[in-house]
Amino acid sequence: MPKRLFTLVILWLALVSFPANARPADLSIAIGKSFPAIDTLADIEEHDADARACLHGLCWPRTEFSAEVETPLQGRGDALVRFPSPVTTGSDKNDRVAMQWYAARDEQGHATKAPAIIVVHESGSGMTVGQLMAKGLRNQGFHTFMIQLPGYGLRKEGSRKTDGDLFLLRIKQSIADVRRARDAVAALPLVDADHIAVQGTSLGGFVASDAAALDSGFDSVFLLLSGGDITDILQHGERESAEVRKKLEASGFGGDQLPKLVNPIEPLRIAHRLNPQRTWLYSGIYDNVVPLKNGIALAEAAQLAPEHHIRMSANHYSGVIYIPYVLNHIREGIEASIRVD
Repeated sequence: MPKRLFTLVILWLALVSFPANARPADLSIAIGKSFPAIDTLADIEEHDADARACLHGLCWPRTEFSAEVETPLQGRGDALVRFPSPVTTGSDKNDRVAMQWYAARDEQGHATKAPAIIVVHESGSGMTVGQLMAKGLRNQGFHTFMIQLPGYGLRKEGSRKTDGDLFLLRIKQSIADVRRARDAVAALPLVDADHIAVQGTSLGGFVASDAAALDSGFDSVFLLLSGGDITDILQHGERESAEVRKKLEASGFGGDQLPKLVNPIEPLRIAHRLNPQRTWLYSGIYDNVVPLKNGIALAEAAQLAPEHHIRMSANHYSGVIYIPYVLNHIREGIEASIRVD
């Protein structure tokens, strides 16, 4: 992605997002406190045997837990939210989820009550697009929570090698973390829990689609540069997809082993459980990382109407120029859903 193009989008967000008198959101009512939460993951009700088997592999026993709010990392939101992952990997560092909270503000810059969006970042180590989306959606009037996926940010472990088995475990953990994040967010002050959405980009889109398909926990779902048939994407996709393929092949998960590895997390197995009236997919026509055909496959599996599958004249990187449009479109989609409710 051209640096100049990315810089222009960031500048646009900076110019239109913050009034001259804006100041940091005051979350003193939350920082330093712990808020009790409970898993609301619904019982599995699924007639299709394959989908039911997939769901059993992704769900976890419901329990009570706590969402703890801490002071933010410098330049990374207004607060930091921590809670235990429902899936354990044997690492205390990785198994404690971290979310960057960007608080919705009123015209005076004070934190205010508003709906929330869980933002799931892309595969880049800097989580740059995820943070860009979180900031942009906050500026659309929502509380946003950019969740740091396993192995990223505060959960990163420098000495742990990622092999095929750990890859699968971390994706399963990511899906569970995103769904539990919904319940952690619902327990926080200022969050209007009547509408909590999820937005995911690229890798985050795969995770978000599976997390949203577990049950009806999320009120709206927005998937950017994502799709279905992970095996096909890894076998034929370029750039990031090719890099993942090489790493998996090096650890013995190439050829016939690849479909067996990724089948437990394949979105197409459960995409029919997404609400087609409240799910939107944004695909790049010239995307060579997650090709358009894979976006179409997911849209068809989820039975999305044409107006819910937006096709952008872009590839996986130049799609950044559409972010201002996507941000506005997400706000309009949530507002429409709230009016229906």
